[in-house]
Amino acid sequence: MRKEERYKGVLDWFQANVPVAETELHYENPYQLLIAVILSAQCTDKRVNLITPALFEAFPTPEVLAASTPEAVYEYIRSVSYPNNKAKHLVGMAKTLVEQFQGVVPSDVDELQKLPGVGRKTANVIASVVFDKPAMAVDTHVFRVSNRIGLTLNSKTPLETERELVKHIPERLIPIAHHWLILHGRYVCLARKPKCESCGLKPWCKYFLTHPL
Repeated sequence: MRKEERYKGVLDWFQANVPVAETELHYENPYQLLIAVILSAQCTDKRVNLITPALFEAFPTPEVLAASTPEAVYEYIRSVSYPNNKAKHLVGMAKTLVEQFQGVVPSDVDELQKLPGVGRKTANVIASVVFDKPAMAVDTHVFRVSNRIGLTLNSKTPLETERELVKHIPERLIPIAHHWLILHGRYVCLARKPKCESCGLKPWCKYFLTHPL
């Protein structure tokens, strides 16, 4: 199967069967989503959503968070993975946001990466979800699913995967395609044992063609 056929089949299926796909993180503004995405690194969205209401209430603006300390923030996020590092990142992020961006979350991926705790994946999430830019964030789910299906056959790094996906997915679909792949990896194409029997992508999946039921 040619790569173009595989991409068309996969994207057509998602458009027909998953017309709505969005982040499962709870937020009300760009600042809140930025916090939530930083916290979600190597942590479940479910866990992040449990702790962010109190965190958002205690630190409602970048200015309030910037004036705080990692020790104070830690008390609100102690149940997530790597709470010490993330507490430092959050305070540093807020300080940079206030000092360099007047407290406004930037829309540019390169500008976003100037914020402590914000790597390319997080920057792409913000650019895509908040600003609807054609940015493809590659987390473990996107990386695994893309390679397993055959969308990115030889990608060795998240950046290689990102470039390959952006090259073949129509620009207008990139923001939602990010969520399609994440959710598919989270609920169907599981890491240890993919649920191939209930997967609608079987006709185009390279893995299924070599591992039939």
